[in-house]
Amino acid sequence: MRVVIAEDSVLLRAGLERLLVDEGIDVVATAGDGVKLLAAVEELQPGLAVLVLSQCMEDEYARELFAGDATGLGYLLKDRVADVREFVEAVRRVGAGGTALDPDVVAQLLGRHSRDTGLDALTPREREVLSLMAEGRSNRAIAEKLVISAGAVEEHIGNAFAKLGLEPDQGNHRRVLAVLQYWG
Repeated sequence: MRVVIAEDSVLLRAGLERLLVDEGIDVVATAGDGVKLLAAVEELQPGLAVLVLSQCMEDEYARELFAGDATGLGYLLKDRVADVREFVEAVRRVGAGGTALDPDVVAQLLGRHSRDTGLDALTPREREVLSLMAEGRSNRAIAEKLVISAGAVEEHIGNAFAKLGLEPDQGNHRRVLAVLQYWG
């Protein structure tokens, strides 16, 4: 994975670079502003994945970011990144085409659209499981994060599918459809 880091704070930019390099991730450039970022991306062609690490939730920006295909996209809040291992896992997941979303970002994105999609019928635990699915986590990872059994995760997912009207269908992937409904 080839990474370009854009961060206006020189100390945070250097820290992120060191952290990723120490984890074996190839940081090919760093940029202190948007102009330098665009130039580095054009020159080095590092890939299409984008992980936003923001000081605060920018509702409009997040909605625009996730408006199209959510493949290889993430949005994390700086103050809530408390575990380096989880952050590096999120970088790798987004780089591999997955997603990484802070639960507060998911709640903000969901807040305006939950009433018309059936999401209001979900229990808090079903919402929590769906939120972790939206972050790109597997059932096993969800079970570990919530300290519940894999069977319980499957049950919550099944209940969420039913409440969202996602019946088994060979032509559609219900997990992806549930996350898309969740994102609104």
